[in-house]
Order: sequence, then C-alpha cells, then structure tokens
Amino acid sequence: MKFTILTSLFLTALSVNAAVIESDTSVLRRDIFARQNAGRPVPNGACCVANTSLKQDVCKVNGQTGRCVPAGVNNCGERLTCIEDSRLTCNAKVLERGRPLCRLRQGA
Repeated sequence: MKFTILTSLFLTALSVNAAVIESDTSVLRRDIFARQNAGRPVPNGACCVANTSLKQDVCKVNGQTGRCVPAGVNNCGERLTCIEDSRLTCNAKVLERGRPLCRLRQGA
C-alpha cells in the first residue's frame, strides 16, 4: 500500500512540475516575441499600430509572423501593413532598422 501512495505522490509532483515548466516556456516565448520590437507592442492583424510601429517591426497576421511594411493593401490608410513572411521579398544585403529590408512581393 505504501508503494502505491508513494508512486501516486511522485506522479502528481511530476505532472505539476511539467505544467509549471510549460507555462514558463510560453511566458518566455511571449517575452522573446515582444522584445523583437524593442518593447513596442507586437501588432496582431492586418494593420500595424499607428504612430507606434516602425518599418520592419515583427507582427502577426492570419496566425503567421510577418513584418510591418509600407503597402497599399488591407485598407490601412497611413498605417504600415502587416504582411506575412511568405508574401515578402527580403534583401539581406540592405538593412532597415537593423533587419533585412523586406517589401511586399509583386503579385502577392
């Protein structure tokens, strides 16, 4: 009987520890994603944050990561547009705000 109680306590402690580790990693992941923009908010949606987001800031749109770039799509008006990475053409030799220069690919 003592063996089963000990085993049950061990398994409970193990599952609690796993839950804590999982929540810690999700917090770390969120912190790393937030630091991508030097403390500015990470936009989530078709348009970047007005008067806050800068060119080449990281953003999220349609569940994918992207960049805030000037583009005349998504009806963002004067704001930068969040474009998915798969629709961008980037030039690693040209840096803009410390990141490779990316623009919306023609026809994308």
